[in-house]
Order: sequence, then structure tokens, then C-alpha cells
Amino acid sequence: MLRASVWMIAAAAAGVAVLGSSAHAAAIPAYVSAAVADTGRPDADKERDAARKPAETLAYAGIKPGQKVAELIPGRGYYTRLLSKIVGPSGHVFVLAPPPRPNAPANAPNPAAAVQAIAQDPAYANVTVLTFGPGGPGLGLPEPVDVVWTSDNYHDFHNLPNADIAAFNKRIFDSLKAGGTYFLLDHAAAAGSGVQDTKTLHRIDPAAAKSEVLAAGFKYVGSSDILHNAQDPHTAAVFDASVRGHTDQFILKFRKP
Repeated sequence: MLRASVWMIAAAAAGVAVLGSSAHAAAIPAYVSAAVADTGRPDADKERDAARKPAETLAYAGIKPGQKVAELIPGRGYYTRLLSKIVGPSGHVFVLAPPPRPNAPANAPNPAAAVQAIAQDPAYANVTVLTFGPGGPGLGLPEPVDVVWTSDNYHDFHNLPNADIAAFNKRIFDSLKAGGTYFLLDHAAAAGSGVQDTKTLHRIDPAAAKSEVLAAGFKYVGSSDILHNAQDPHTAAVFDASVRGHTDQFILKFRKP
């Protein structure tokens, strides 16, 4: 046990050395607190707040009223409602949902159904759902945005057929305004593991993700340990009962020059 603890401490220290500056929780602006307190949020989302720390995460991201945000692959929309309420009526959230899987049966669930329901709710009228497709310049947005947000799914872009991560990050670069933010949150793999665990464990080495994004022309702003969990040994898949909902997660923040 002692040897394992020493290994975990050493790995964590190595990760900090690779990523550079790390920020703790920032002060929570009132508009972020109000978004988290939104009564329109489903109970299932609120129950996840203790682990996901949305107020601290959104404050670190720097999302502000009036901004335009592109949210990549939103799942069931945990962050969609929060982003909508923060940017407010003068801002907009473009949700880029995955298309139906090729050769999926006719009765297969629509992967965009949950966020389409959010966009149809008058309380979130500033949400537009678009389909995220491969190829082409940018992300297919109608206008450049202030923030591109991706949470717990960057690793999955490595798992797409014929994945081209360099082209993917360049599309994000091209979709941002000058000075815009690329916000990346994901499940951490062991330091030094690179991208070998993206498909098996659904994790990625933070240093590998950082290197890939910088190669697209972004400037590194910093990282945050808000969602760091030193008890996660990085050896189980994120869906395993031993770590599900409590994985060690990293946050990286980049800026388009």
C-alpha cells in the first residue's frame, strides 16, 4: 500500500510538472451561481453537482453573459442549461450533437434528442442544436464564437474512424474569434500513457491532450485541479463502478491568439 501511495504521489507530481501552472477554484460570479440554482435543471443533474462542481468549473472557464459558446457533444445536456443561463438572452449556445450512427436500426435512440428537448424549452431559447459532422472548415457554426467547450469527450474523438486530431483541433481554432477560449475537460489517464487508453479506458493523458491542442496554434492559458481525484489509480474504465462519477479529471484552458 505504501509503495502504491508513493507511486501515485510521484505520478501526480509528474503531471503537474508537465502541465505547468495549475489554478484552484476561482471566485464564483453571481451569474454562475444563479445558473447552478436554476429551478429548470432536472434533479438528476443536481445530484451530480457535488462531484462535477459546475460552479467552480464554469467560473474557471470564464464564461460570461453575452458570449457565444459552442458546446461539443453535450450528452444529455448537463452543461447545456448552465451555459444557456450564464450567457443569457444576449448570448447564444450552439450545441454540436453527434449524428445518428451509420447503419443504426430505425428504432435506435436519437443521440441529439435530449438537447433538442432543451432547445425547444422557452426557458433556454438561446440554444441551437446543430449536427457535428466530419470534415470541412471550422465546426459548421453560423458565426465565430467566444468559447468552444468540450467536457469528458475529447478522448472519444481519437476513437472515430480515420480520426485526424490535428485537423479536428484546427477546425476548433478556425471556429473561434481571435482571443477566444478553447476549454477542455476530460478523464485523466496515467502520466506518460499518451493516447493508448482512449478506447479501452476512455481516458487520455493530460500532457498528450495539451500537446495536440498547442500544435493547432493555440496558446496555453493554464490548468485547474478542481476535479482532481488522487484516489483514482487511472487503471479502470470510466464506466467501472469503482470510479464512475468520481474519476480523476483534468481541465485545460487555451486561447486563440
